[in-house]
Amino acid sequence: LLYVTRLNCNALQSLRLAEKTFGIEISSDYGKYKLTGFSAETFPKIPVIDNPTSIEASALLLSDAFNKTIFATGVDDMRPVMMGIFCEFSEDSLRFVATDAHKLVRYTRTDVKAKKPASFIIPKKPLNLLKTVLLSNSAPVTMEYNEANVRFSFDGYSMVARLIEGKYPNYEAVIPKSNPNRLTIGRIPFLASIKRVSIFSNKTTHQVRLKIQGSELTISAEDLDYANEANERLTCSFEGEDMEIGFNSRFVVDMLSNLSSEEVSLELSAPNRAGILSPMNNANKEEDILMLVMPVMLNS
Repeated sequence: LLYVTRLNCNALQSLRLAEKTFGIEISSDYGKYKLTGFSAETFPKIPVIDNPTSIEASALLLSDAFNKTIFATGVDDMRPVMMGIFCEFSEDSLRFVATDAHKLVRYTRTDVKAKKPASFIIPKKPLNLLKTVLLSNSAPVTMEYNEANVRFSFDGYSMVARLIEGKYPNYEAVIPKSNPNRLTIGRIPFLASIKRVSIFSNKTTHQVRLKIQGSELTISAEDLDYANEANERLTCSFEGEDMEIGFNSRFVVDMLSNLSSEEVSLELSAPNRAGILSPMNNANKEEDILMLVMPVMLNS
């Protein structure tokens, strides 16, 4: 038997470990406890990343990249490649992309560059754990990757994740190139209005209607099953033809909540085509954010 004693909270404790059965017995002034243990040989081995490529970035940069994209990842097990963040690294920039086919986020940083082009998909589960630790850390992060795994190392931490196999969809093909209608509005008032109005929306579609006429934006929602409805008006700046378009309020709220600029721009081309949301006057010139949201069919 291995025997260890220590003093904790003014109570003498002992821990006994049986080498053959790996049973653990803990004794203290308050009682006795038994646990089942297992051999360390059964614990998964930490993967060795052969011939990795590495980059170094700040914890804040990676935290921003993951926080502003991970909410747009998919949840469909039948499409595993969309259940992670697509990393597209080049000699000019680092790009992070997430989409679930209803919304899309493309986050680009030009202040960090890779030695050679690479692309891979990191699953969102380990990134959810990682981004929490990164928020409270200021140490530089070393990111090593090959075709199978990626490792993040910083300030005594090390996390290894297996990459998702498969080809990521051609996300550039769904981004409209011509958007003649452009709405500019304060982010906080827009977000607050969407949240209030969406309470009255249909609980299945979460649809909100945006009606833009000149410098006035009308946000409305209704639930015919319960005779609920809401309307709010906001002042905005709009360039283009008057139009009416519907969106899933949850998607718009997620996007606005993950932007930090005072004003945002919503670019539109037609009621049946995607809208592009982006920050206005971004304080960080090395950062580029594009958020795309697909419209929903308006009720007649």
